[in-house]
Amino acid sequence: MVCQNCGLNEATTHIKRVINGEMAESHLCPGCAANLGYGDIFSGFGLNLGEIFSGLIGNSNPPLRGEAPVKRCRRCGCSFEDIAREGKVGCADCYRTFYDTLLPSLQRIHGRIHHNGKIAAEQGEDNTKPRQLEKLKEELREAVNEQNFELAATLRDQIKELEKED
Repeated sequence: MVCQNCGLNEATTHIKRVINGEMAESHLCPGCAANLGYGDIFSGFGLNLGEIFSGLIGNSNPPLRGEAPVKRCRRCGCSFEDIAREGKVGCADCYRTFYDTLLPSLQRIHGRIHHNGKIAAEQGEDNTKPRQLEKLKEELREAVNEQNFELAATLRDQIKELEKED
């Protein structure tokens, strides 16, 4: 199959994405996949056979040749390799333990990293305004940190309007 991006090379990377309930499928060559950010999806997911065998034997010696020890979650004992292999985290603490490693994958999979949640119908407007204010204040903090003062001024005005309505 030919790459859908460049139309020149053979496609070796096949990507399926679900966006708003619709599945989109792409077939890319290695060069286009790397340019679009799909070249290293599975980097760091490899298995270390030495760790597996030492775990079976019960050998708790430190890693050989100056290798860094495997980082594990303090609560459940999962390593990042375990998470990658299983496709799910072991517990809630894994998100904190492997935050830097999981973040790029979560952004790539979900498109964002913040959970917005849903509001129950019976909660209605009473619950939406506080959430909206909280969201605007967070966006204001980010705009100030990025020194985007025009956006910050607009957000500040929106916050004042919402607070006035109370």
